[in-house]
Amino acid sequence: MQRSFALVPLIGIATLGIAGSALGADRSHAKLQGYSEVPAIATTASGKFKATIREHDGAIDYELSYTGLEADVRQAHIHLGQMDVNGGVMVFLCQTTFNADPTGLAPTCVQDGSVSGTLTAANVIGPAGQGVDAAEFAELVKAIRSGVAYANVHTVKYTGGEVRGQISLKSE
Repeated sequence: MQRSFALVPLIGIATLGIAGSALGADRSHAKLQGYSEVPAIATTASGKFKATIREHDGAIDYELSYTGLEADVRQAHIHLGQMDVNGGVMVFLCQTTFNADPTGLAPTCVQDGSVSGTLTAANVIGPAGQGVDAAEFAELVKAIRSGVAYANVHTVKYTGGEVRGQISLKSE
């Protein structure tokens, strides 16, 4: 009998641990470089993308930083696509007057430095041709967790993107 009672607190603690991680925040990241573009770009520019997925809040907090771009930045996005494949835009990470976010929610891109923000269902614009409709936040989260989303910074010189990085969950 004492064994049964001794196991109950341990099972309760284990259950709380599982529930706590399910409700917790996932952290993701990407290292952006020209050689990750499709096709590859020989550039000295680089960047980083960091995000915290707060699925229970319906939000992703992010920071995108980049430096050394060879031309004026035009916009940055998260795209739906596996490594070495180009895909459609899911959300804008930053915008310019030249390439405005259709939702109007993304911060203004800087030429060199970092931008940050929070993504919600209102930021998701697609890509409908790849099965993601506007406002489908769960699909954005699923793509990031599945490793089929990438961050991309586009410039005037490299309109398809100058630096890119596949987003993956951090192991901590």
